[in-house]
Amino acid sequence: MANPTGAQFEITRGGARAVVTEIGAGLRAFEIGGVPFVETFGEDEKPPKGAGQVLLPWPNRTKAAQWVYQGEKQEFEVTEDKRGNAIHGLTRREEWELLEHAESSITMAVDVPVQPGWPVPLRATITYEIAPRELTVTHEIRNEGESAIGVGLGTHPYFRIGDTPTDDLTLTLPATRVRPYDADAQMPYKEEQDVEGTEYDFREGVILGGVDLDTAFGGLTAEDDGNHHFRLSHEDKLVDVWAGPDFKWVQVFTPAELVGRGRGVAIEPMTCPADALNTGTDLIELAEGESWTGSWGIRVS
Repeated sequence: MANPTGAQFEITRGGARAVVTEIGAGLRAFEIGGVPFVETFGEDEKPPKGAGQVLLPWPNRTKAAQWVYQGEKQEFEVTEDKRGNAIHGLTRREEWELLEHAESSITMAVDVPVQPGWPVPLRATITYEIAPRELTVTHEIRNEGESAIGVGLGTHPYFRIGDTPTDDLTLTLPATRVRPYDADAQMPYKEEQDVEGTEYDFREGVILGGVDLDTAFGGLTAEDDGNHHFRLSHEDKLVDVWAGPDFKWVQVFTPAELVGRGRGVAIEPMTCPADALNTGTDLIELAEGESWTGSWGIRVS
């Protein structure tokens, strides 16, 4: 039986190692000196809860699997049956084309053709490049059609620091705004609000024990390098997840059970929030023939 994620591509440099999958161009592993810093899964397994997947041409959900483009209703396949939404884009189960595979980097590409729900063709590439204590991921999206369109992109890694329990990790986010989760809603995010004085203020760091999140954070404050930094730490160990300025949102998800290791924590850089195809919030607008490039990465210290 073929692997659910297709061929597996390894990149290494020094003691650092990552594995990227052919199906979805997802990040299946990232480790340094044999210590894992993202949650992994077996070659013969499907990515649990979206682990490591690329979310394109929109992250999160499109309400009722419908939106309007130039006055015409677009209808996606429903991929979140419980709520009737379309979730996490169109490419995470597609086979990505291998363009280049070197010892420490890999570049892959996928076409998003015109299809039910999506009216303008796109071409997307992704490059993973590894350094001794860092992984950098660079995305490019090109409008291959004859009219402009707004797109979004996200990614879905789950992070860890070796075998340290998730509940012992401290999460720090530079977010001033939040859209809390609403378990009963079809589009399960409430109105955006300020984090000041709420349980969603992670600016000074919060230990994850007892914290339950499936939450979108915005109003991100950039540091001197122009990037947004989301940090997990424990004692003297730090995982710094950074994202370029176009990644204006981050989703944090702490499922109770992930890959048999107990609680996990996804830190998902996103260019736009849920239902952006309907609201237009922070979509990347691409004219005919125009391209966008953005990067995010992981640094370990």
